[in-house]
Parts: sequence; C-alpha cells; structure tokens
Amino acid sequence: MSLLNMNMPSEGSQIIMRNIREQRLSRNWTQQALSERSGVSLSTLRKFEQTGKISLESFVKICFCLDLLDDLISLTEPKEQEFTSMDQLLEKSATKKRQRARGK
Repeated sequence: MSLLNMNMPSEGSQIIMRNIREQRLSRNWTQQALSERSGVSLSTLRKFEQTGKISLESFVKICFCLDLLDDLISLTEPKEQEFTSMDQLLEKSATKKRQRARGK
C-alpha cells in the first residue's frame, strides 16, 4: 500500500504541496520565479504552498515548469485490472463494453 493510500486526502494534499515546494527549492527558484515561469499568479502559488489548495489548471502549469507533467500524466493513466480468480476474468470477458447511446 502506498504512502498516500494510508493517508486521508487532506494529508495527501499536504504531502504533495510539500513535495512541489521542495522541487521548486531544489532548483533554487523563488516563488516569484516559478510564478513567472508557470503563468500562475504569485498569490495563487503562495496560497498553494500554505494550504495545498489550487486549481487543477494551475497545478498542471506548475508541474509542467518543474518537469513533472509526464509523471503526473502517467500516474493518472488507467491501469489494467488485476484478476484474483478465473471467475473474475471470465465475468470481465463476458461483460460487453458500454456503448454511447444513439441520438434519435
């Protein structure tokens, strides 16, 4: 089980916030420098580093500037379902994929 799975979402947000801050500091960038590079306002960046709250769009911009966007994208890719029994595999095979409804 991963570290984030053992924490509540708010704790996970705090961990992510600290990690992003450490990424910024490891590059010796000020908040102002990251703000200018990412296009995220300085006040938004400050609020994020204090509270962990930020819009997805701003978070993606920051991750892009910190060269973390590819990692973020790969983390959100759907994973292959792992089967623990042959019955689960057969059930999955028998289930038809959901199709889009046709307009009338």
